[in-house]
Amino acid sequence: MSTDNPSSEDVTPEVEAAEATPTPEEELQASAPEAPADEPVAEADGSALPELTLGDGAPAEAEELVAPSVVRGKIDRFGVAMGTGRRKTSVARVRIKDGNGEFTVNGKPFDEFFCVERDRKMVQEALNLTGTRDTVNVWVRVNGGGTTGQTGAVVLGVARALQVKDPSLHHVLATGGFLTRDDRMVERKKYGRRKARRSFQFSKR
Repeated sequence: MSTDNPSSEDVTPEVEAAEATPTPEEELQASAPEAPADEPVAEADGSALPELTLGDGAPAEAEELVAPSVVRGKIDRFGVAMGTGRRKTSVARVRIKDGNGEFTVNGKPFDEFFCVERDRKMVQEALNLTGTRDTVNVWVRVNGGGTTGQTGAVVLGVARALQVKDPSLHHVLATGGFLTRDDRMVERKKYGRRKARRSFQFSKR
């Protein structure tokens, strides 16, 4: 008579080997180190993890970054501030020192050299803005170019000389646009054209 439970003699060697082989879960449990009894086990809710904080070490107010001012000029051993201005093909060399408001351009008085009222205002605008028109003497030597180019060169040269003489005037002069060189130049003539872009007159017959 056959029974449901097989005897130990009926079990094959292959079945015994399969039962003796540990499962992957059992291998992981056996290889994992056991925690000491006195050490508390970390909970799975993540309370033992370090807290992430953003911006705790940052300063309350960011420091303002100010670009250093570029000074284009120098002061000689006699205390005279010198600045060079350029516009188109004109070059103006300006010298400023403490005085009573004299303004000389190429050995001539200011009003005699600049005959146009617009040019006079442009040249004096930097001095009037800084309040130094009657407290300094200005000596200018300008050459090259025409009236407009020489006026622009003198304006830049005066502003640079004032900046060298008193660095605290940099912000006022820079805000007024006196320290920026006007880089516009006359466009060169092209071959096969009458001017830079003007073509020769077309004749049909």
